[in-house]
Amino acid sequence: MIETDDNILLGKPVVKGTRISIEHIIKLFASGWTEDQILENYPRLTKENLQAVFAYIQDIMQDGLLFEKPLKTA
Repeated sequence: MIETDDNILLGKPVVKGTRISIEHIIKLFASGWTEDQILENYPRLTKENLQAVFAYIQDIMQDGLLFEKPLKTA
């Protein structure tokens, strides 16, 4: 359910068949949006799409493709 295409959002991972990036969905959750709010505001998305987003993130973290930024010290 997740795809990349160099012609869509410069190749960022998106939900297949949309121009909604994984990055955007995660930012919504990080900003406090609920699953219901996202589904209501983005009717092309389904619960299965959101599950696929989290599965994708879990896969890239497991594969070591996503690393935590070092914390800034004061």
